Amino acid sequence: MNGPQPIPFASSEQSTLGLEWELALVDSATGELAPHAPAILPSLEYLNADGDRVTKELLTNTVEVVTGVHHRVADALADLSGTIDLVRERAAILGADLMCAGTHPYSQWYQQQITPDSERYETLIDRTRWWGRQMMIWGVHAHVGIADQRKVLPIMNALLAYLPHFQVLTASSPFWAGDATGYASNRAMMFQQLPTAGLPPQFETWAEYEAMVGDLVHTGVIDDNSELRWDLRPSPKWGTLEIRVFDGISTVAEVGAVAALAQCLVDDFAARLDRGEELPRLQPWFVRENKWRAARYGMEAIIIQNADGDERLVTDDTLDVLERLAPTADKLDCAQELAGVRAIIENGASYQRQLQVASRHDGSLREVVASLVAELRDGLPGA
Repeated sequence: MNGPQPIPFASSEQSTLGLEWELALVDSATGELAPHAPAILPSLEYLNADGDRVTKELLTNTVEVVTGVHHRVADALADLSGTIDLVRERAAILGADLMCAGTHPYSQWYQQQITPDSERYETLIDRTRWWGRQMMIWGVHAHVGIADQRKVLPIMNALLAYLPHFQVLTASSPFWAGDATGYASNRAMMFQQLPTAGLPPQFETWAEYEAMVGDLVHTGVIDDNSELRWDLRPSPKWGTLEIRVFDGISTVAEVGAVAALAQCLVDDFAARLDRGEELPRLQPWFVRENKWRAARYGMEAIIIQNADGDERLVTDDTLDVLERLAPTADKLDCAQELAGVRAIIENGASYQRQLQVASRHDGSLREVVASLVAELRDGLPGA
């Protein structure tokens, strides 16, 4: 048997940033998901002349907007906003609005259409069947540049301790197909049902990562490493660490907040490695428990902080993290965006806002969709 093929890690400037944001198309009259992406995307193809900016996704109700590479979070947000405005204009012509959340509150998965003429998506659905068809979910992905391949896995392992913080701040899927699930992030529980999704292994060396990818390719599980849909993964093609744990996020400001947190954490870990420090990490069973607690309890989650098993309310721990990262945020010029994390904690995450809207309107989930559309269009009131 041939050994694993090397997976080169592209050259990338440390702590540069790229964002991917999956947006749902909803009918302006009913709030139901609308399959208009195949009609919208051709008119925006010109945006992709120098790299993907607007792309298709698994379902025809979804458009993904992608930024270029940026040093500052503010510039990445401006990039996103400009593209979203163009998508919104095309959607309006078809009687549709844009919204983003981890799940749609009441549309049914079996009524959604798979994007046609995509061998990748056809293979995914053929393999995963019922669970694959359930993937009526949306997320945000943040790529943060890593300058040295040797730093990728230590930073990834250390960052696993912060996945519950990210999950809580972006939790936006309390409803599924018309039901209140009791989870802040039902999306987190759904997505990990795919065989190559969920939490990543904790690798000690890049050779171990290459060997795992080689094994999975050899046995036909994947065609290449890009099909590993982990919550956190190396992205060798781009020279980045990709954070994929976020639920769909409904406002530009909140995308900026968690992007700044991701950029600052990665940059801080890289600097600590440069100083010769060994980065802390959690046992895999603690990482898994933290993910479940964050998805279930959201802002009320008590998370495991360290390898000794100390525990703390996730919001209190997050506020301390913000204090520690303040100098890094100043260096990266994202202090204003990082302050948005505190605003999420003080004003409520999306799952909390959705539940409040439903409560104020006698359980109306159509009003929840209307609020999500308004948040993406106008931002949060008072923000």
